[in-house]
Parts: sequence; structure tokens; C-alpha cells
Amino acid sequence: MTKTVFYIAASLLLALTLAACSPLAVVNAVSPNGAAQLAEGIRYGAGERHLLDVYRPKGEAGLAPVIVFFYGGNWVSGDRKDYAFVGRALAARGYVVVVPDYRLYPKVSYPDFLDDAAQAVAWTERSIGAYGGNPRQVFLMGHSAGAYNAAMLALDGRWLGRQGLRPDSLRGWIGLAGPYDFLPVQNPTARPVFHFPDTPADSQPVEHVGASAPPALLVAAKEDKLVNPVRNTGGLAARLRGAGVPVREIYYDGVGHATLVASLSASLQRLAPTLDAVDAFVRSDGGRNGALSDAGNGRRTSGPGR
Repeated sequence: MTKTVFYIAASLLLALTLAACSPLAVVNAVSPNGAAQLAEGIRYGAGERHLLDVYRPKGEAGLAPVIVFFYGGNWVSGDRKDYAFVGRALAARGYVVVVPDYRLYPKVSYPDFLDDAAQAVAWTERSIGAYGGNPRQVFLMGHSAGAYNAAMLALDGRWLGRQGLRPDSLRGWIGLAGPYDFLPVQNPTARPVFHFPDTPADSQPVEHVGASAPPALLVAAKEDKLVNPVRNTGGLAARLRGAGVPVREIYYDGVGHATLVASLSASLQRLAPTLDAVDAFVRSDGGRNGALSDAGNGRRTSGPGR
């Protein structure tokens, strides 16, 4: 990847963002796909949006760790195909990646999309072996609203429990710019999703932290203007740490809410070393094969503004 191509890709991404157009098509267009095999449109449930894609490394033997990635979009928008760059980038690092769709508002509201997410994880644990994935090494990951989904499945046993699973079957979870503590709901788009003003208190991931929670990697943009990194990432990390749960907490300069997930693309990694952080977390088996450390040890990394 040359500097010229990187700066062209970054410039296009910025231009489309400023023009209020989706930048994801550009990110996918400049994301190499030669290292990944794709199995698409696999059904994990009966609904119209109960479909998922699986990305796996080419030429790999044996069973690889699995990452289930939930995309964001305020629970009102999103499509698994827009996040091909995530699947490709992680497959190139040797992982099997599952990217599911889930139902969105106004067709559903909280907590229905969490049931969908749990169904996708249940499909993964039952079926991923046929795609080269290890069902005993499943990690959850998400960005923004998708990070909320991952957090709730990892921390609140109700959702996986409905599928006959438990959060402690997960090897860990990764949240990118996630909203974990947002009552009262301020975002006007999210208010009807969470039944504002009657939002249940137990809809918040911070309310479900316990000592048995799986290890976590929490990453945020220091200057995130949409999801407050101090209250959400910092607050959840503090609660996990207080409960004795292994957690690594990272804040990156030079990226925002959207460009944080874009930095996972193999073509945009210079924005922030997010992909390296995810890779290190999964390779360490959530810190079981090496201690997790807190914020302050990554390139262009700093603590959250206070």
C-alpha cells in the first residue's frame, strides 16, 4: 500500500463524509480482498434480515479464532455488505469473521435486535466449524450501536441464555466507540428505539457488569462527537476493572466516531492502529496468553479528555 493510494483513499473518505454521502462504498472499494474467501447470504433465522456473511482466510489449515462483528447505524440503518472491509481485513490476519444483519427500527425496537444478535452468535457456535472457525474461540466485536449489541450479549446473560448459551462461553469482546451508558437518551434518532422516556434502566450495559464477564477491549476516538468516550468507554472500563474483569482501554487521536471503524480497512490503517489492537487482543486469547494493559501504549494514543 503506497502513501499515494492511502492519501487518495483518505481524501475520498473525507470528501464523501463532508458531502453527507456514505463513505463505506469507498472504503470497500480500496480494501483488498485477495486474502479472504466469502460465503454470503447464510440464513441464521427465519426473518428477512436474518442473514450473515462469513469471511475466512485463504489457504489456512485447522480451525481459526472467530470474530462476530456487529455494525452500527443507530439501530435504524446498516447492511452487512457495507462492512466487507472489516471481514477482509480480519480474515487477512487469520480469523474467521461473521458479519450478520439484524432487524432495525421502526420494524423492531429494543430489545428485539439483541435477540437477533444472540441468534447469530448461536448459529456461529453451532455451525462455524464448517467454515474453518473454532466454535470454542468466539469473540464478539462491534462499532457504535453494534458495540452496544456486543456489550449486552457479553454482559447480560438474558440474550444468549434464550439460545441456550452463556456469556462465559465467549473468549472476549471488543467495543469500538460504543454507547454503554446513555440514560436519559439524548440522541433523537435513538429515543424511539429505546422507548424514551420510558427507557428501561436495565437496557444499559454498565448495569450488567459482573466478575464472570469475558475479557474486553474497549477502543474509542478521543474526540468522538457522537458518543462521549469518557462516560461510555471510560465508565464501562472502570466498572469492569472494579469487578476484576480483564480490560484494555485505548483512545486514539486523529480519528472520529466514523473513521475509527474505517481504520480497520487494510488501506486506511494509518488513521489509527485499531486493527493491530484487535489482532493483539484476539491473539492473546483476551489476555489469557499475555497480560492486557490499559490506555496509553498505542501509536497516536492518549487518555480521554476530561
